[in-house]
Amino acid sequence: MRRTNVVQDEWWDPRAEATWGHATAGQDVLALRAENDQLRRTQAGCAVIDQACGMVMVLAPCRCGPARNLLVDMSQQCDTRLPEVAAAMVAAWEGEPLSWRMQRALRRALRRLYAEDRGCGSPPADEPSGRGRS
Repeated sequence: MRRTNVVQDEWWDPRAEATWGHATAGQDVLALRAENDQLRRTQAGCAVIDQACGMVMVLAPCRCGPARNLLVDMSQQCDTRLPEVAAAMVAAWEGEPLSWRMQRALRRALRRLYAEDRGCGSPPADEPSGRGRS
């Protein structure tokens, strides 16, 4: 038994306009390009974060989870996005000085990391005791 497929001529017509909902194909392409750009930026940010985590794991012997938590803690203290904190850490590794805010946040985060490692629940000396860890 032979099978015959029938293809509509309009489907092959390059002038045919495909629609998704009410958007034209051109709008779909623009939306996909914007999403693609966002994913590329996110992926680049993840690479920098992973690199910074590796640096923290080497400098303050710890596993990946605590290293990432340290970077997140710094990010929250500095009110800066995590990829920016990670990029600053990588730049510091390459010789650029950290800002004083990030230096202070790094010191506090390291104290917390070491206190957790020792099993202490008390906050660092330069931090108010009323502030809890979020």
